[in-house]
Amino acid sequence: MLNTLSGRFLILTIIFVMLAEVLIFVPSIARFREDFLLSRLERAQIASLALLADDMIDPGLEEELLRNAGVYNVVLRRDEARQLMLSSPMPQPVHETFDLRDATPLILIRDAMARLADPEPRVIRVIGNPVREAGLLIEVSMETDYLRMSMIDYGLRILLLSAVISVITAALLFFVVRAILVKPIKRVVAQMQRYAADPEDSRRIIIPTAGVVELREAEEALKSLETQLTQALKQKERLAQLGGAVAKISHDLRNILTSAQLFTDRIEMSKDPAVQRMAPKLVNSITRAVNLCETTLAFGKAEEPEPRLSRLNLSELVGDVVASERLAVGDADVSFAEDVPAGLIILADPEQLYRVLSNLVRNARQAITGSGQGGEIAVAAHEDDSHWIITVSDTGPGLPPKAQEHLFTAFQGGARKGGSGLGLAISAELVRGHGGKLLLDHTGPEGTAFTIRLPRGESDAGWSEASSAVNGRKAEKS
Repeated sequence: MLNTLSGRFLILTIIFVMLAEVLIFVPSIARFREDFLLSRLERAQIASLALLADDMIDPGLEEELLRNAGVYNVVLRRDEARQLMLSSPMPQPVHETFDLRDATPLILIRDAMARLADPEPRVIRVIGNPVREAGLLIEVSMETDYLRMSMIDYGLRILLLSAVISVITAALLFFVVRAILVKPIKRVVAQMQRYAADPEDSRRIIIPTAGVVELREAEEALKSLETQLTQALKQKERLAQLGGAVAKISHDLRNILTSAQLFTDRIEMSKDPAVQRMAPKLVNSITRAVNLCETTLAFGKAEEPEPRLSRLNLSELVGDVVASERLAVGDADVSFAEDVPAGLIILADPEQLYRVLSNLVRNARQAITGSGQGGEIAVAAHEDDSHWIITVSDTGPGLPPKAQEHLFTAFQGGARKGGSGLGLAISAELVRGHGGKLLLDHTGPEGTAFTIRLPRGESDAGWSEASSAVNGRKAEKS
């Protein structure tokens, strides 16, 4: 019971109702005591009327009047003089006097609690105003024993009534809470368990039906979460199937390109000047294609190979990338600009960095040619104390909103219609493998710019040690 929502609600309701009744109990007891004393004053006033009608009354009648009034004596002040109207012997002296004419609620509560706490029978004097203005004041002496017993009896009845009210209220709330909250919550929990058994089944997604606003919002949020999860799982399954297909294609394509590589070796031996000028680029292109197939197979294993760091001339690498893209421009009005210091030497994996720059430049070229207008692609580089910084910018139409939202997410961040979005995702992963970052500087109608930040390390020696460590780990894995 204590571990259930409805059980705890039941217990807390009983506690809070009882607490509220206790807060009501204290002033109720004080009020009961005041009414009790006022009733004794009224009875005493009525008893004294017999003496006002006849100055001489029988002692037996006087005793009976005092006994019925529940007091020992009665003093009445009608004008300025106090007059003892009725009297009888008192068992003990007056212990305390209480004036009800100007008593405040706090004083009444204090006196009531003091009377409950004092079990000894006392004789007290009570002063009050006569009813119907039959004098200036009336004063009686009485015992407290019967007063305390009456207060205790009243208090017990109040507490019993409070307990009954608490139990009934808590029970009603218990059943209402079970119907309004607990059952809908159990239904949501049962649906979550059912959905967890087969999250790829879209029929198991929750249908919000709760009438309570808060529960309805929770169900709506759960529906959104389950829908996204189901879609993600389905996409993951499709990606797994696609990855298997790509791995098979890459394996066969690698074998084909390896054969082509043997023919390019012969072409490279040609004496034709034009062939000698173009053959190295063809050899490099086929070599990179073979490497790409091998890295695609590695990507199918959910990881890119660790970079093989080596010193390279960035200007020459950028020149190779730009030269390859110039061949693909055709008749389009696309120009290229290179602003890379000729002597800038960096530490990176040449093949991986070539793939990154080639992806960025190719995306820029396709964006410009796809717009039907001319434009320029610029590759610039510089270094500071901690980083090598490479910028690839263009004057194209900019990235579409969807591409910006899922920029480096595979199959979701395509920068053009029909694009898969793999290029930027792979590029970002390759740059991260170098310990760097691929960032989008800006994009819009004026163009787009990406920045590659590669850490230099504390020194060139430190980078050499890092390269040796990376290559050493590769050797150990081999």
